[in-house]
Amino acid sequence: MDTKSPASFSEKALELLLADADKIAKLIKVQMDHLTMPSCPLYEEVLDTQMFGLSREIDFAVKLGLLTRERGKEILDTLEKELSLLHEAYTNK
Repeated sequence: MDTKSPASFSEKALELLLADADKIAKLIKVQMDHLTMPSCPLYEEVLDTQMFGLSREIDFAVKLGLLTRERGKEILDTLEKELSLLHEAYTNK
């Protein structure tokens, strides 16, 4: 007998997606602090690749019915705002 409910799968999916978004923000912060400038192609490549991967994960969770499209968009929007603030803080140093 399966004891996992659809709600617990949704909660786990949301938890994992938020953790991935947090990892991206931390990765970009470390990169900005120690490795490269935001205008560097490596920075842009990492950011684009990570954001694309997260958006695909969100699309998958939406298709499975574990997450609403609106909640997925909120996750991406929040991360983009956080990264924008990091970029702004770095360029205003």
